[in-house]
Amino acid sequence: QVQLVESGGGLVQAGDSLRLSCAASERTFGSWAMAWFRQAPGKEREFVAAMRWSGDRTSYADSVKGRFTISRNNAGDTLYLQMSSLKPEDAANYYCAAGYWTSTNPKDYNYWGQGTQVTVSS
Repeated sequence: QVQLVESGGGLVQAGDSLRLSCAASERTFGSWAMAWFRQAPGKEREFVAAMRWSGDRTSYADSVKGRFTISRNNAGDTLYLQMSSLKPEDAANYYCAAGYWTSTNPKDYNYWGQGTQVTVSS
């Protein structure tokens, strides 16, 4: 079973940048599609970005396109989300997830981390 642990969240000001990390318990990323989702209080979990571990077929939500970048390290055990030009509406708990194919539907992902909180002040 894959275990995912996010880190890197925090409090930033609007316009700042932040990088989130997602570490896997084992080097299984080569077999999975990986994604980032976020969930704000009172809202449903929302797709942010996804990629196949091969590095191709990245996809982004329209709300973050051009500002966020999903990537992985060469060792194949850490996923990243580089966020720039952050807005107050980006504030949420951010989760990484692993599944068999890239999808915008959270139900298509089999494994989830515990989340890391991002707060953006205006």
